[in-house]
Amino acid sequence: MLRLRSSLPPLRSRSFSRTQNEPNREDGKMALDNLIFAQCILYFLAFVFGFIAVVPLSENTEDFGGKCLLFTRGMWQNENITVSKQRFIVEEWGPESSCSFITFVGIASLILSAVQAWRLLFFLCKGHDDSIFNAFLNLLISSLVVFTVFLSSTIVSVGFNLWCDAITEGGTMPSSCEDLQDTDLELGLDNSAFYDQFAIAQFGLWAAWLTWLGIAVMAFLKVYHNYRQEDLLDTLIHEKDLLLGRSSRRNSDLKTGLI
Repeated sequence: MLRLRSSLPPLRSRSFSRTQNEPNREDGKMALDNLIFAQCILYFLAFVFGFIAVVPLSENTEDFGGKCLLFTRGMWQNENITVSKQRFIVEEWGPESSCSFITFVGIASLILSAVQAWRLLFFLCKGHDDSIFNAFLNLLISSLVVFTVFLSSTIVSVGFNLWCDAITEGGTMPSSCEDLQDTDLELGLDNSAFYDQFAIAQFGLWAAWLTWLGIAVMAFLKVYHNYRQEDLLDTLIHEKDLLLGRSSRRNSDLKTGLI
């Protein structure tokens, strides 16, 4: 009978540990839902900024007839000796691959962010979550997008500055780069909005880069959260095995005491 009484307190401690773990699970689920909601908002912002960047880039490609304005070199020359009117002569148009690359990155960012936002919104409504492999894969993809968007943003900024230096002769012209979009450069194309188009495109790409950087940070936190949850699950399983082992030993001791 003494052995029977001594076995009762551990049984109460086991029920206490079970109730103690329940708030931790609820807090973990709430933190995970907040993380998914934050990711969903960032993906939506990445979609908006990608749209802001892609539209003016497409318009500029159409206005310039497929010619790439970025890294274009040229100079102002007099039309003839008697007339002082100057005309901008393009020495070499920029590589079309530069404009194609930034447009492709903008469209890819636009599509990927839309798919991920819809996917996470579905998970949030249904209460689902990514597996550890999918969370790690999202981290790799987000890191790759951060790098490519940063590269395309740098190409736009540097290439457009070189174009503005060319048409303003390094800032020696009385008109600024923004003012010259209202001047007919007589290039056989529509240059009436190039400055506004690339100013908006630069804003959209750099804002998209900052947003994707936040998405990558969130993806890392999610991988870390899943890793901690796996450690917690392994710990709970280990505690369960220990409790089951202790329970079996108590039952055997109880049977031995009764005999």
